[in-house]
Amino acid sequence: MTYEYERVVTPSTGLRLHLNENTAGCSPKVLDALHRITREQAAFYPDYDAAISAVSTRFGVAADELLLTNGLDEGILAAAVAALRNAGSPNRSEAIVVVPAFDMYAACADAAGGSIVQVPLDEGFTFSTARVLAAIGPRTRLIFLTNPNNPTGQIIATDSVLAIAKAAPGALVFVDEAYADFADQSLVADPRLSAVPNVVVGRTFAKAYGLAALRAGAVFGRPETLAALRRVVPPYSINVCAAITLPVALGDTAYYDWYVAQVRESKAILYDTLDRLRVRYWTSAANFVLADFGTEAGRVIAGLAARQVYVRDRSRDPGCEGCVRITTGIVEHTRTCLEALEEVVCGAA
Repeated sequence: MTYEYERVVTPSTGLRLHLNENTAGCSPKVLDALHRITREQAAFYPDYDAAISAVSTRFGVAADELLLTNGLDEGILAAAVAALRNAGSPNRSEAIVVVPAFDMYAACADAAGGSIVQVPLDEGFTFSTARVLAAIGPRTRLIFLTNPNNPTGQIIATDSVLAIAKAAPGALVFVDEAYADFADQSLVADPRLSAVPNVVVGRTFAKAYGLAALRAGAVFGRPETLAALRRVVPPYSINVCAAITLPVALGDTAYYDWYVAQVRESKAILYDTLDRLRVRYWTSAANFVLADFGTEAGRVIAGLAARQVYVRDRSRDPGCEGCVRITTGIVEHTRTCLEALEEVVCGAA
C-alpha cells in the first residue's frame, strides 16, 4: 500500500473553510514588509538570523533548540527521513500513526521506506495511551502524535506523550502542534521534556499567523536530537519572503491575539448552531470543528459548495464516516457559513 497527500481542488472564489487556513489573512504589517523587499534581497540567498532570533524569543527556547522548515510539512518529512533512512526489507522500520490523522505522516514515512502502523483513537475520538504503547515494538523508529488532533480537535495529555516517549527510547516521537496556538497547552519549552530527549515538537506559522503561502514552520527539540533533521533539510529551504516576514508576524502580537479570539468566538457560535440543528460535533481545541452529519454529509457539502462555502469531507478518515470539518476563522465568515448551513440543513431552496 502506498500513501500520498490528498490534494483538494479549491475554486478561485468563495469562502475557504476546508483547509484550516487563517480566514482573515496575514497581519497588515507582514504585507508592508513584503512590499519593502528589494531586488537584491530577491537575488541573494536569504539570511535566517533574524527569523531564528524571533522564533527563539517568542517560544522561549535557545536558537540551537529550533530548526526552521519550509512549512511544517518539511519538518515532518525531515523527521521521517532521519528516523527511517536505514529502513529496508525484510525488516523495515515502523512508523506509528494515530488515526484519524494528517495524511502527510503516512505519506512521508512511506516515502522514507518505513512501514505504517495505524493506531485508532478510542470511541468518541479519545486518545488511547494504552493502544499506542501496545503498538510499540522492536522496529518502531517514529511515532506521530497530533496535539490538538486533526481532524477531531481533541487534546492529548502531556503525561501520555511523556509515557509514550519513555516507552520507545529508540524512536523519534514527533508531536505535531500545528493548532496549538488555539489550545491551552504546548510542549515547546516545557521543562518535562528534559527527561525525554527523543521528542521533537513541530509548529507552523500558517494558521494563527496567516503565513500558509509563505511556507514557514519550525521543529523544536534538543540540539542533539535536531542534528539528524538538520542533515536532511536543505540549506536554503526557507524563501526570503518567509525569512523577512516571520519576525514581523511574530512581533505583531495584537493581531495574533485578535485572530485567536475570533477563532474562539467563531467556535462558540458554531457550537450553538449545531446544537440547535441537533448535529453531533466534538468540542475542539483547534481552529476547526468536526461535525457528524451522517448520511446527509454529502448533501450538506454539496449544498454549501453551491452557495460558495467550502468545507472538508472527512468521511474517508478512520472512524469519521459522515463527518465534515469546518474551519472557524473570523466571526463574519463563520456567520456567513452558518446562514448557508441552516438553509441546506433545513431544506431551503
